[in-house]
Amino acid sequence: METRKRSIIKAVIWNLIGFFSMALIGWLVTGSTVLGGGIAVANTIVGLSCYIIYERIWCRIQWGRHV
Repeated sequence: METRKRSIIKAVIWNLIGFFSMALIGWLVTGSTVLGGGIAVANTIVGLSCYIIYERIWCRIQWGRHV
């Protein structure tokens, strides 16, 4: 079973990658660093929250695990 700390660290690293990708895409699409950054921040907050919940739910599901 994965620890909460590990799940959180994985989520943070993944979301940092997503944040910079989304900021770049937002900037390229809008031409504004402020708007692109705002889009990236909103996406990161929602994505991080969903990812942590998703990981914790899957940690409780025994299906597909071999003991």
